[in-house]
Formats: sequence, C-alpha cells, structure tokens
Amino acid sequence: MPLRLAILISGRGSNMEALAHYTAQPDVPAEIVLVLADAEAAGLETAAQLGLAARSVRRSDHVAAVMAAIDSSRADVVFLAGYMRLLSPQFCACYADRLFNIHPSLLPRHKGLDTHARAIAAGDSIHGCSVHMVTEEMDDGLVLAQREVPVHPDDTPETLAARVLIEEHHLYPSLLGALATGLLTITDGVPEMAIGILPGKIKGVSG
Repeated sequence: MPLRLAILISGRGSNMEALAHYTAQPDVPAEIVLVLADAEAAGLETAAQLGLAARSVRRSDHVAAVMAAIDSSRADVVFLAGYMRLLSPQFCACYADRLFNIHPSLLPRHKGLDTHARAIAAGDSIHGCSVHMVTEEMDDGLVLAQREVPVHPDDTPETLAARVLIEEHHLYPSLLGALATGLLTITDGVPEMAIGILPGKIKGVSG
C-alpha cells in the first residue's frame, strides 16, 4: 500500500507541487490524499490543477477541522509546506512521529522568518534547508535531513532564497521517499535507517 500523505499549506505551495510531481512517478509508493490551507492560499489552485483533493479551513475552527480532515483522509504522514501557524500540543501529540516540516535554514540556526536576510546579515558562508520533526515549539523538532548552499558575496535575500528553494524541492521528496520505502522509520521520536540508527542530522537523504 502506498504511503498516504496530507500536506498543510499557507501560501503558493511550491513544495507541495514538488511533492506532487514526485509522487506522480510510477515507482514511488506514496500518494497525496489531502491538501489543506489555513486560508484561500494560492496553492489551492495549484493543487486543483494537479488533481489533488484540496480545501481551506476557517481560522475560527482551524485545529479541530484540520484534525478531522486529516483523520478522514486516513493520512499516514503530515507534511507542513510553508504552513504559517504554530500547532497546539494536542495536534503535535496526535501526529507524533508522523508530522514533518521543511524550513529554509540550516537548523538550529535562523529559526523563524526572514532566514535568508538573517543568514546574509550574520555573515554566514553556508546556508540551506532542513526537514525536521514538528513540536509545539517553532522550528524546534529533531532535524532529519539538510541540504546546503553557499552564500555568495553578492547575494541578496531573493537570490539566496531562490537557490535554497531548489534544494527544498529535492530534499522534501527525498525524505518522503525514505519514509515511503521504509528506509526511514520513526518510533517514539527516534529515527532509524534500514542500515542503523540515524544521527541527529544527515545532510541530504539520498533518493
């Protein structure tokens, strides 16, 4: 049975689109069963064009409605893709070991917003993106995989963001592939690879 994936978005959903193209490959044992947005996000139109089940949820009843939709879809895992809301302890506990986020920095550096401008301002020579497990604290869960990009002397936040986004579009599908094929399993917060225990960080899951 393919791994069933729900994706939560708030914006244009470029990582959702990358995941959709990845799961459309015939040899990938995963399928997107639900796309949810916390507003009328531009990504909902993209999801509809891709033939995905997509809907928005009102902010007033957001947490309960999102949990009900995820449970109804029978999703095995939940990926946050540009989802701009902190999740409640109840939500995180309900989907423990199955809830993931992609963040545009090399965590634990530059949690939160404006990561590219902050990396340049800090004089970082290396920047990148991370996939991590989600907790109720912002960008604070265990890092599972990362990809790096160099920071060029003439970079602006926009040029750096564009290069990082390319890596995000490789990293998130690779992580999904590792989960879908059983190469990566997570039990009680502990990730394991088929070849042994994962370190806290691996720079780029192959796939």
